This record gives sequence, C-alpha cells and structure tokens, in this order.
Amino acid sequence: MMSEGLIFLFDMLLQPFAAILLFRFHAVWLRTPMRNPIGEFIMAITDFMVLPLRKRLPAIAGLDSATLLLALLAELLYLSALFMVQGDLSHGFPLVGLLALALVKLLKISVYLLMAAVFAQAILSWVNPHSTVAPLLASVTDRFLRPIRNVVPMMGRFDLSPLLLFIVCQLLIIVPVSALERMTLALF
Repeated sequence: MMSEGLIFLFDMLLQPFAAILLFRFHAVWLRTPMRNPIGEFIMAITDFMVLPLRKRLPAIAGLDSATLLLALLAELLYLSALFMVQGDLSHGFPLVGLLALALVKLLKISVYLLMAAVFAQAILSWVNPHSTVAPLLASVTDRFLRPIRNVVPMMGRFDLSPLLLFIVCQLLIIVPVSALERMTLALF
C-alpha cells in the first residue's frame, strides 16, 4: 500500500517535472516564443535549476545542454526511485541500463509532447485560433507539419496534416521506441 502511494507521487511529481524540463529544452531548440502563460509557467518553475547550471554548462551546438542534462537527471531519479520502491534492483544498481532507459523515456516523452502540442493546436484552431498560446504551439508543430503539408494538400477547408503527424508519432512510439525500450530493459 505504501509503495503504491510512493509510485503515485513519483508519477505525479518527478515524471511531469522531467517532461517540463524537456519541453523547455525543445522550446529553446525550436526558438519558441515563451511570452505566454504556458511559457512563463515553464520558465518560472525551472529557472531555479536551469539558470545556475547554464553558467557552468554552456550550450553545445546551439542546444540547451543544461536543461537537457536536468531533464535526464530528473528522469534518472524517477526511474531509480521507481525501481527501488518496486524492488526491481535486486541484482544491483545497473547505471548503464538506467541511463539508456532514461534516454529512451526522454525520447518517448518528446514524441508525446509533440502529440500534445498538435492536439492542443487543433483544438485551439476551432475554439480560439488567436489565443496567446497559439504562437507557442505553432512554433513547436510547424517544423513537423510543414513537410506533411507539402505532400498532402488541403481537403477542402480541412488540413489533414495534424492527423497524419499524430499517426506517424503513434507509429514511432509503437515500433522503434518500444523496441528500444525492450532492448534497454534487457540490460537489467
């Protein structure tokens, strides 16, 4: 009973924090405007960790390495705590396996973040296309939707590219990411 409560807390606190850090990493990479309620929230709850680390760890190839490292550490902490509570680390503490699994989980979370942005953008386009969050969502999704839009024309007034991107993302999670996950779990 106590272990279920701890797992719930890990799922509600550590995992979302890793996702928020990962979103911030992607936002910097995609040059997403963060002057909106979601961007300001993300900056407010992550600045206390990211800004001091950025002073010590510079960007690598234009990527926010400090935020990516923090997302990786948060995911490692989450997986370690989860495995310890579940008692799955009876053979020792396989750091290489945990690191590989954390990287795969971050990849999976990245795909889910893209899917969430596509879904939110589709809903907002119907409800409130001029929302303050619309530029954030457009900058996240446009890089992925543009190649599909170049191939698939509009169907009347309907843009099917978000649906196709959603399908591609789901296939990515089902086939290669799941295979990577199984391979990393074999390291334990």
